[in-house]
Amino acid sequence: MDQILYIRPEKLNEQTNNRRQEFTNLFKKLKAKKPKNLDDVVHGLHDEAFDQFDCLTCANCCSTISPVVTEKDADRMAKHLKMKSVDFISQYLFKDEDNDFVFKKTPCPFLMADNYCMVYDDRPKACREYPHTDRKRMFQILNLTHQNCRVCPVVHGITEELVKIF
Repeated sequence: MDQILYIRPEKLNEQTNNRRQEFTNLFKKLKAKKPKNLDDVVHGLHDEAFDQFDCLTCANCCSTISPVVTEKDADRMAKHLKMKSVDFISQYLFKDEDNDFVFKKTPCPFLMADNYCMVYDDRPKACREYPHTDRKRMFQILNLTHQNCRVCPVVHGITEELVKIF
């Protein structure tokens, strides 16, 4: 495998737009073919990518999107902050169009200036799993992976490699 190249976060949207048709064709092809080795390929690229990439140099996900926050996540973060859950929800969350709790604003209220997370050990499950490129049954989240090309340099790099492979 070639070394995965990373795009600076501020260039991701532009670069993804430049490769929009190529990436769209890839994800359509993957949905249609359902390659049996997709998980193995993506997980290998994920491992390689995170051997090279430090999320603390980026934090674009924390700066630009909000994770879904479950009630269990809210309870855990409220406890960490020594707050009542109802107060935590009132202060930090709202229900989006899908009726999911998300943060009221971006960047994340817990993202510190050094890109560390103030509630890291108690962060939402969606944050723990982001960018989801090590999940089983990658086939089920191809749309999410496609969307994350605009947010995460690692996902963009993995997608560029997938274009070469598939």
